[in-house]
Amino acid sequence: MSATPKPFKILGIQQIAIGGTDKQRLKSLWVDVFGLSVKSTFVSERENVDEDICALGTGPTAVEVDLMQPLDIDKKPAVHATPLNHVGLWVDDLPKAVEWMTAQGVRFAPGGIRKGAAGFDICFIHPKGNDEFPVGGEGVLIELVQAPPEVVAALG
Repeated sequence: MSATPKPFKILGIQQIAIGGTDKQRLKSLWVDVFGLSVKSTFVSERENVDEDICALGTGPTAVEVDLMQPLDIDKKPAVHATPLNHVGLWVDDLPKAVEWMTAQGVRFAPGGIRKGAAGFDICFIHPKGNDEFPVGGEGVLIELVQAPPEVVAALG
């Protein structure tokens, strides 16, 4: 790793995403038992996902819990194949973070920075490094999420 100072700060956990073959079964634990509220639903053919976006806590420090099922169980991405699908982290300056991390050998998943299901700019760190970019999530898909000003103020 470089001695160059980081031009960004990881602020906290933005979300955890849990996949299964039937999101109703996931909801029976996370909504009915734990008491999380469903904020919205997101469906994407491209991402092969039907997800309920739930909230744990309130305000800018609330953590999003995404309960996901595939639209087609035989297609990719297989959002149900790893039950803990990914962890999302708030970052104060996503473009600077991606630029700096890339220079440090971090491998990003295809797709670049784009709008995510909750409306924030996002990108993913690949679960595995490769020869060109040897630093990956060591088996964990990690989503970096651009924090809005109220989250930066609350967590920064």
